[in-house]
Amino acid sequence: MKLPVQAPQLSDLLGKSADIGWLLSHPVGPEVNGAYLHWDHLRHRPAPEGMTSEQWWAGVKLTRSGLARALPLHDKTDRPFSVSLTDTMLRKLHFLDREAAGLILGADQDDDGSIQRKHLLRSLIEEAMTSSQLEGASTTRRVAKELLSTGRAPRDRSEQMIFNNFATMQSLAGAREKPLTQGMIFDIHRRLMRDAMDDPRDIGRFRTATDDVVAFDKADPSRVLHIPPAAVELPNRMQALCDFANDGGEEAFLHPIVKAIMLHFMIGYDHPFCDGNGRTARALFYWSMLRSGYWLSEYVSISSVLKRAPEAYVRAYLHSESDGADASYFVAHQLDVIINAVNSLRDYLARKSKERKRAETLLRPNSQFGGALNHRQRALLLHAIRHSDSEYTISRHQAAQQVTYATARSDLLGLAGLELLTQYKRGKGYVFRPIADLSKKLNAPNQ
Repeated sequence: MKLPVQAPQLSDLLGKSADIGWLLSHPVGPEVNGAYLHWDHLRHRPAPEGMTSEQWWAGVKLTRSGLARALPLHDKTDRPFSVSLTDTMLRKLHFLDREAAGLILGADQDDDGSIQRKHLLRSLIEEAMTSSQLEGASTTRRVAKELLSTGRAPRDRSEQMIFNNFATMQSLAGAREKPLTQGMIFDIHRRLMRDAMDDPRDIGRFRTATDDVVAFDKADPSRVLHIPPAAVELPNRMQALCDFANDGGEEAFLHPIVKAIMLHFMIGYDHPFCDGNGRTARALFYWSMLRSGYWLSEYVSISSVLKRAPEAYVRAYLHSESDGADASYFVAHQLDVIINAVNSLRDYLARKSKERKRAETLLRPNSQFGGALNHRQRALLLHAIRHSDSEYTISRHQAAQQVTYATARSDLLGLAGLELLTQYKRGKGYVFRPIADLSKKLNAPNQ
């Protein structure tokens, strides 16, 4: 990845390209067509009429400086990071505040707890898998789903990374009421990196000066993209991050989603650990979102979006570092990522709701498929579509339908024979469960 050109700062441009009076008489916005552009991109675009590229950039920087909010978080030169929330960013924050609430239930008024649990499990698996893949895990989706659904032991480091991510994500909901401490950050790192580091002694501790940790280009390991702050500064920097997360000493309001994004950013910037910084950063983002009441964040996977464009993720860090500690680039990028993840969930829920309704239509007595089943089998499948984690036994089906044991047994074995139920032994009897994606199976053409 090519490193961005260092962005000229307003103080360097004043008197050289333009003065304040001239810039105020030629106002420009902080964005270009809704995009928070870096100098590296803006300099290649045609400037507004009557302006040079440098004058245009000076005007953009002046407008951004009027919006800038200094944060109690600093770069390597002790310069505070700032965020300039533009109208575009505020609209996106408003979207997330307004549209995200109630999405799981809103997708289908008949959804119950079992369906919500199924969606939660899916999102946790997706986030655990893609967050690990961003850091080099090579396990396939099918294997990852089988690993996490069955609870079997991981077989290699890639599987261990995914298993650790999954367990950590599950633990975050229970920690949402706790204040962030350095001990909690260490604990998250231990959970994420258990049996997944070359040297176990590196787990749950800050890097030291002898560790020589840098962020390099994965496509070209010889190219260093970021040198983090000195290791000796980490205890104080992490304490400042904890104070920031816990609202310590803040007088002005900072939107909770922006705060969560900045926790993500700072762990990546400070690189406090020898490995696992990206995973720790994303875990803290989820913790902060849950702590602020954004329960929907459990149901979306930001890593699945990041995995589709990893270079844009890295570039957002580089742009922030190369333009006067302006973290707005990272905030703008992450807002798009979160909205993309929310919309992906919305599309998934709509698709699954459509599949369920079509499956229910196919189970009507007058349909070709439904007509081949008796009314008891249709009733059981209709229940299974809405309660995907239910279990059925011959004796319970017999009692519910008031039929003989032989008839109940025939009903369930018939559905298992059609591969709509799975059958396994428990004690002396059999238990039947809906297949993993019953609605999709019923929608298949051969049904």
